[in-house]
Amino acid sequence: MAEADRAARREAVGELGTVLRDLADAAVRTEVPAGELTAVAAAARELTARLRAAGRGLHEVASVDDPEAGERWYSPVHGRGNPVAPALEAGETPGGRATGRVTVGKAHEGPPGLVHGGVVATLLDHLLARAVRAAGRGGLTATLTVRYRRPVPLGVPLLLTAEAGESSGRRTTATARVVAEDAPGTVLAEAEGLFVALRPERSAEVFRSLADPAGTWTARTGDAGA
Repeated sequence: MAEADRAARREAVGELGTVLRDLADAAVRTEVPAGELTAVAAAARELTARLRAAGRGLHEVASVDDPEAGERWYSPVHGRGNPVAPALEAGETPGGRATGRVTVGKAHEGPPGLVHGGVVATLLDHLLARAVRAAGRGGLTATLTVRYRRPVPLGVPLLLTAEAGESSGRRTTATARVVAEDAPGTVLAEAEGLFVALRPERSAEVFRSLADPAGTWTARTGDAGA
């Protein structure tokens, strides 16, 4: 796909994702009559059929994606095109650090008024992985330990930070935390993760749909046997 075409498609994917996230929020908060719910469901089925007119296989990479650069437009955490994503805005800096900002809405509620604990863990896991990548390492999550220090409220801007730790062979550790933007001195939750890079042959098997998965999930030269 030409770069101009990809850019145009990304814009359209992002717009649809925004609209669908708004629809999801409306769906979990609505109290309209049952008849209106039935009518909306019928309209949604028609739209679903239009989107299914051309699709990709379960293991195929989206045309708007660039996995090597971390461009995952349908990521369940930060994907602009994914209607279930809490739409985390995240980035990383050289040296193994990553930051993120997100305001979690009703669709990801656990106890009333609070973010579901599994969603908190997912956000932290993503930041940990970004920090590992920023350190020039690859890997998949091997272990994830989350400590919930305080309830995490819905509708509040949250800040997440992560930092890569020690590396040994194919293994890299990282730590992360989440705070409210207006109370940065109070840790709401924190996590430790261990990431293990796949050996090249295993990576080729697991990610056979990718042309080159080496940089993100695969051990670097010299680490594969560790």
